[in-house]
Amino acid sequence: MKHRLTQLFRAVMILGAVVLSTQALAQRTVRGTILNATDNSPIVGASIQVKGTNTGAVSGPDGSFSIQVPNDQAVLVISFIGFNSQQVPVDGQNSLTIKLQESASQLNEVVVTGYTSEKKKDITGSVSVVDVKQMKAVPVGNPEQMLQGQAAGVNVITSGAPGGPSNVFIRGITSFGSTDPLVIIDGVQASLHDINPNDIASIQVLKDAGAAAIYGVRGSNGVIIVTTKSGQPGKPKFNYDGYVGTQRPLQGNVFHLLNSQELANALWIADINAGQVAANGNPFSIQYGNGPKPILPDYIDPGGKMEGDPAVDPKLYNIDYNKGPIYQIVRANKQGTDWFHECFKPALIQSHTGTLSGGSDKSTYLFSLGYFDQQGTLIATYLKRYSARVNTSFHITDHIRAGENAYMFYKSNPQISYNSENVINMIYREQPIIPVYDIMGNWAGSAGPELGNAHNPVADQVRTEGNRGYDWVITGNVWAEVDFLKYFTVRTSFGGTIDNFYYWYYTYHTYENSENNASNGFGEGAGYNSSWDWVNTLTFTKDFWQNHHLKILVGSEAINNYGRGVSGNRLNYFVDDPGLWVLSAGSPKGQTNTSYAYQNTLYSLISRLDYNYKDKYLLGGTLRRDASSVFGPEKRVGYFGAGSIAWRISQENFLKSVTWINDLKVRGSYGLLGSQSNVNPTNAYTLFGSDAGSSYYAITTDYSNITQGFYAVQIGNPKTGWESDIETNVGLDATVLNSKLDFSVEYYKKKIKGLLFPDQTNALVGGASLPFVNIGDIQNVGADVTVNYHAKVGSQFLLNVGADVTTYKSKVVNIPGGYFTAGGSRIGDFVRNEVGHPVSAFYGYKVIGYFQDASDVAKSPQQADAAPGRFKYADINGDGKITPDDRTYIGNPNPKFTYGLNINGTYRNFDFIVVFYGSYGNDVLNYVKYWTNFWASFQGNKSKDLLYNSWTPTNKNPKAPILENVATFSTNQVPNSYYIENGSFFKCKSLIIGYTVPESVIHRVKLEKLRVYLQVANLFQLTKYSGLDPELFGSAAAFGIDYGNYPNNQKNFILGVNLSF
Repeated sequence: MKHRLTQLFRAVMILGAVVLSTQALAQRTVRGTILNATDNSPIVGASIQVKGTNTGAVSGPDGSFSIQVPNDQAVLVISFIGFNSQQVPVDGQNSLTIKLQESASQLNEVVVTGYTSEKKKDITGSVSVVDVKQMKAVPVGNPEQMLQGQAAGVNVITSGAPGGPSNVFIRGITSFGSTDPLVIIDGVQASLHDINPNDIASIQVLKDAGAAAIYGVRGSNGVIIVTTKSGQPGKPKFNYDGYVGTQRPLQGNVFHLLNSQELANALWIADINAGQVAANGNPFSIQYGNGPKPILPDYIDPGGKMEGDPAVDPKLYNIDYNKGPIYQIVRANKQGTDWFHECFKPALIQSHTGTLSGGSDKSTYLFSLGYFDQQGTLIATYLKRYSARVNTSFHITDHIRAGENAYMFYKSNPQISYNSENVINMIYREQPIIPVYDIMGNWAGSAGPELGNAHNPVADQVRTEGNRGYDWVITGNVWAEVDFLKYFTVRTSFGGTIDNFYYWYYTYHTYENSENNASNGFGEGAGYNSSWDWVNTLTFTKDFWQNHHLKILVGSEAINNYGRGVSGNRLNYFVDDPGLWVLSAGSPKGQTNTSYAYQNTLYSLISRLDYNYKDKYLLGGTLRRDASSVFGPEKRVGYFGAGSIAWRISQENFLKSVTWINDLKVRGSYGLLGSQSNVNPTNAYTLFGSDAGSSYYAITTDYSNITQGFYAVQIGNPKTGWESDIETNVGLDATVLNSKLDFSVEYYKKKIKGLLFPDQTNALVGGASLPFVNIGDIQNVGADVTVNYHAKVGSQFLLNVGADVTTYKSKVVNIPGGYFTAGGSRIGDFVRNEVGHPVSAFYGYKVIGYFQDASDVAKSPQQADAAPGRFKYADINGDGKITPDDRTYIGNPNPKFTYGLNINGTYRNFDFIVVFYGSYGNDVLNYVKYWTNFWASFQGNKSKDLLYNSWTPTNKNPKAPILENVATFSTNQVPNSYYIENGSFFKCKSLIIGYTVPESVIHRVKLEKLRVYLQVANLFQLTKYSGLDPELFGSAAAFGIDYGNYPNNQKNFILGVNLSF
């Protein structure tokens, strides 16, 4: 037996040797050269690999290579940073010359820049090209949030709420109203908020007049151009992109609040410090007694009761208004309710997109279906969106093309209120001794004595679960192009958007709070918004005498916007049964109903010229005529234009010998844009209206017989005209070190003249609203920097690093009256927009310390309510007393700069992406402190600082003023710098590690590609801010104020898959 095994082993060895020798004889060497297809220059360091094997090589200094191939049917895979990978069959050849095309990240990338397209290297205006793959690394529901840190010159301030709003500022703040940029998707004005990110092929941001003036009146806030994916010739291909994950609420005591016993202890100290004590020298409280220390009761409603007290007999319990007075019994939560984590829970996030595409040389198609579901960590908040896209194109002949782009979605997305008191505000205001539920499992609240006036935030949110809001939107266009007479192309595109919406809401007759709704009520409404856009262009393109390239575009555009809506409300429903949630089931007493309609139009003539001499000297010019129905006949027409130039220095003879410079270009632009943002379509007209409450009168003493009248609704101004935006831009673009490093540096100045602003007349106009007029100026100056580095370490590790920095400095140049205030609160406005100062600057009294003792008070400038432990304000004007004239600027929410850092790389089958974002030098106003750091600011919960680190005679450098039950000018009654904090932050927005399964494995299951990845979003945030999150959404006139924001720094853990077949 052993002898037979030995013979078998020898036979196997001999057979193996024969096979190996046969393969060795079949292998042979293939040599070749890798060249740049643009200029035939050799590419050094290109990777050459035999497909399906580990055999590889690298091209040498002259682009040459040699590699062993197994047979004549072998395929070589050629790749290099900045170039498109290429697969080359050997086909029995011994020598190959392979030319690689520069990839989309390089200079020959064609980008859409407004009614046309051009190579990136030939752009004379300011355009940021977004890396879409990098952008999509952030798991959120809308691309405007993904843009944060992805384009120099673009500031995005957003919220953590699913589908929440964002501030998008392109090169600073240019208005006190809407600063939203124009968004063009496949040639049609649309919203970036709800497009499926997986449908996006490219995004460009037009930032200066040289680039954006082609859009005239609509382009003053910048332009974001989105091109969606299209099918490619070839066999049908299916792609799936999806992920599932969990979002985790912030952990710990996020508002630094007290528990039940601590809050009672703080009350005792506050009353003693304020001298509010009973005859025995101790404070008195219905809830906590009259002893030297507060005693927590067993029940807080009825107040201060202990177990066994007849007042807490369950037989007395009643929360039904129809059965008599409310009598609720609520047990005390002696450990303290963690209201934040009662409201914020772990939540699911998922996204799924399936795309089918393909075509032939005559037609292409792409169909996609998407589903996005983000459940908010705040209960009863979510975004659910179902979407579909159909993009097709047809080459009817060699000179005629046509196609369409269509996108449809349906969504449901309930929201909380922003920039004011909301349910999150109630989290830190509701006392911890209050439980979520009473003894019968119904809602508990602040109805008991000394429990404040806040609402149960869990109850508030759960009661909104039956409310609904739906949107059905279709947007897209059909287009056709015809080439004729060799140099001409005519194009027509007709598209638009139809948005239908419907909503209803129910408000309950609450019983558990100290301040309850007086009745229940139901409201519902519906409406639609529609717009159409018809664009016709004629383009002439010709090269003259080899060195001259000329492109001229002329065209027209017509836009029409129209919408209607209707709503109604009823009160006093007999029961809260959702089956009766219809208007007719409510009482007609106190009913309201309303409807509205609007329409506006814009007609424009467009022209653009681009000239290029020897690819060295470039000129661009734009002129547009806009006529808008928003303005009166005398001001209806406006002319807007821009000019731009560029000089490609690297093409000059004196630089051609500098081999480390691949491309170097300087450019500049100057132009005039217009704006009609914020202006009502009827602004030019004086309007009169009629309604039951304002213009129906009893002419006689018979009040049952009233007569219709009219009243002034709006004062018009036919002289209001276009807002003028004058923009100057200079820039330097460079690609160096064998295209490993490219960067762009720009400086700009943007001046707004004739700012559209509400009239400030002092005339008596009754209840009529005032018109917008041209009476203000704003100026922004700043710089944008973009740097990209591409490296190859060894033969298989590829690394890309991209960074962008955005800085701007805004200044109010002129507004009527010199200033206006905004950023309202319980103690007044925190923001003053004033000539000579930044937009949204914080204004109030400057705190320079605390009064330490009576002598300190006596020797300091005279100040109302001055006392030890209270704030000492700066005497700004030096007159020896603190008055409103001593208020000054105490903070600036505009950052010194924002920055993004993106790193991605591949090694073998592994890949990774890291996205960082930061903001530096911005102040934020922590209005939460008003509620938590002053005892007298309502009877809500308070902060740990107020109890443990407030002013005392032995703690004279505290984090909070003296703990006292007194509201004063010198503590919590006026805006002051105590609320200002450093809002700078740096966070890791996304970390992804992926693995692509080898082709040899997935071919068995008929797949072309299978990639799986793990992702952590918001891995960390570094900040000195004491609140939830220093990123604070707001309005252009007042942002950076923390009213209790929905945090945007909650960790997400995600598993994702990309596959195709």
